[in-house]
This record gives sequence, C-alpha cells and structure tokens, in this order.
Amino acid sequence: MEPLNEPDSSQGSRKTESLPVPLPVARAIAKLGSDLALARRRRHISQESLAARIGASLSTVKRMEKGDIRIPLHFIARALHVFGELERLMTLIDTAKDDIGLTLADERLPRRVRRKTRNTPSGAL
Repeated sequence: MEPLNEPDSSQGSRKTESLPVPLPVARAIAKLGSDLALARRRRHISQESLAARIGASLSTVKRMEKGDIRIPLHFIARALHVFGELERLMTLIDTAKDDIGLTLADERLPRRVRRKTRNTPSGAL
C-alpha cells in the first residue's frame, strides 16, 4: 500500500478527493451499483421513477448504478428503502457480529479483576 500523504491546508475539507480510491473499494462500489440496477430492473422500476422516489436526479441514479464513488450514501440508503432492503444496510457492520472488533476488545480485557478496597471508616453497615 502507498503511504497516505497529509493534504496541505490549501485543500481545506477536500481531503478525501486527493486520496486515490483503493481498487477493492472501487470494485465493491461498482458491484453495488450494478446490483442496485439489477434490483431496480427486477422490480420493474424505471430509472426516472427511482430518481423521483429517492429525491435524486436521473443523472444521479445513472451514476449510482455505474458505481460512481461520489454518490452520497443517503441516496443508496433511500434506494435500498424503495427496494425493501434497508435492513441489510442496518446490519452491514453489526457490532455483535464484528469478529475483529470483538477479538480486539477481548484482548484488552484484564486478566484478573480485583475487588475494590473501601476507604470508609469501620463500623458502617
């Protein structure tokens, strides 16, 4: 992997635009776009109708289906909602099923838990 260079201050908040998109990410987004197009066609929904339902332009839907990485996530979420598949987005990285995250958390658990000592005066119940 290439090291990530910090953008200079003249770029402001446009940090991500200067970074190259990793090939696996580009491929995954392209597949998502083609899957969305297939889901739309299987449901006999036109691109124009989908655009109206998700509050986007026709060109946005076309770019989304081509795998354009600049499409905002909310349009993809709205399309999934129209297709009745929003639940799949909600469970995409479910923390209860995040094996890597759970393993890392388990590694940080203390080996031994000691009872806390009390600094209260004796005689108290």
